[in-house]
Amino acid sequence: MQFIKQNGPGLLLCLIIALPCWYLGQLFPVIGGPVFAIVAGMIITLLWKNQANFANGITFTSKKILQYAVILLGFGLNLSEIAKVGALSLPIICSTIATSLIIAFLLYRFMKIPANISTLVGVGSSICGGSAIAATAPVIGADDEEIAQAISVIFLFNVLAALIFPSFGGAIGLTNDGFGLFAGTAINDTSSVTAAASTWDTLHGTQGAVLAYATIVKLTRTLAIIPITLALAFWQVRQAKRNHPARRGSFPLKQIFPFLILLFVLASIITTVATMGGVDAAVFTPFKSLSKFFIIMAMAAIGLHTNIIKLVRTGGKPILMGFCCWVCCNADSKSGGLPDWSRANRRFLYRLLAQTVPSVFAQGRPKPSRAARTPQPMAFAIT
Repeated sequence: MQFIKQNGPGLLLCLIIALPCWYLGQLFPVIGGPVFAIVAGMIITLLWKNQANFANGITFTSKKILQYAVILLGFGLNLSEIAKVGALSLPIICSTIATSLIIAFLLYRFMKIPANISTLVGVGSSICGGSAIAATAPVIGADDEEIAQAISVIFLFNVLAALIFPSFGGAIGLTNDGFGLFAGTAINDTSSVTAAASTWDTLHGTQGAVLAYATIVKLTRTLAIIPITLALAFWQVRQAKRNHPARRGSFPLKQIFPFLILLFVLASIITTVATMGGVDAAVFTPFKSLSKFFIIMAMAAIGLHTNIIKLVRTGGKPILMGFCCWVCCNADSKSGGLPDWSRANRRFLYRLLAQTVPSVFAQGRPKPSRAARTPQPMAFAIT
C-alpha cells in the first residue's frame, strides 16, 4: 500500500501519457511511440510546474520501468536464428560499431561535449538507438535530461534514414541483400529499420524478404548491448576506485556487473531454448510488446523531467556528434552491398581515423595538478 501511495499517481500519469503515444507510434512508425512520449512529457512539464505529488512515481518509471523494458527486450532475440543468418553480417556490424564509437570519442575530446551525452549518443548511434540508450543510461548514471538529449539526436537521424534510404539505396545500386544489410546496420531504431526495409520491399517487389533479413541483422546488432554495457560497468568501477582510493576494494558486485543485462541474456536464452524445443515464437510476442510499451512509459517520465528550453539551447554539439556518427556509419555500412570501390572508401576512412586520433589526443585538455584533478572521461574510452 505504501508503494502505491508513493508511486501510484506518477505511474498513472506516465501510463495515461503512454497510451495515446503508443497508438500514435503505430500510426506513424517512422517516428515511433517513444519520441511522441518524450515530446509530450516535455510539453506537459513546460506548462505544469507543480509535480510534487507525482515526483516519486515519475522517477520510478524513468528508472525501474526502463530497466524492466530492457530485460523484456531479451525475449525478442532468438539466438539460434541470429547465429544462422546474422553471423554473415557480423564483420560489417563490428566495423560500424567501432567506427561510431571512435568518432564519438574523438568529438568528445575535441569539442568538449559532456561525457554521459557523448557515451549515450555514441552507443545509440552504433548499436540500436533508444534500446541501447535505455540499457546504458543506468550503468553510467545518466540523468533524465542527458537521456532526453541523446534520444532526440538519435530520433532525428532515424527519421531521415527511414525516409531517404530506400531511394538512396536504389540510386547507388544496392542489391536486395545489400540493402537489408545496409538498413540493419546503419539505421538505429528497430521501427525505422522496419519502415525503410518495408518501403524497399514495396518498391522492388521482394515480398518481405528484405524486411526479414534487415530485422535479423538489426537483432544481431542489438547483442552488442551486452559487451558494451559490461565494459562501461567495469570502467565506472575503475573510475570510482581511482577517485576514491580510500574505498578501494569495497565496491560490491552489483556496481561491477549490471544485472539487468544478465536478465536480458537470460530472457534471450529462454526464448532460444523454447523455440528450439518446438514452442511457437508467437508465445513471446506479448513480452516484446510489453517491453516496447514500458519504453514509451519511461520516455514519458523522462520527458516530464526534462527542460525543453535547456534541451534546445544545448543541443547543437550533440546533434553534430550524432550527424558525424550517422554519416560515418552509413559510409561504412553501405560497403556491404557495393562493389570494391566502396570498400576502398572504407579503408580510406580508417586511414583518416588513424591519422586523426593521435593529433586529437595530443591537443586534449592540459593536465591539471593532482589536487585539482577531477576527471570525467568518456565511459567507453577503454584500452
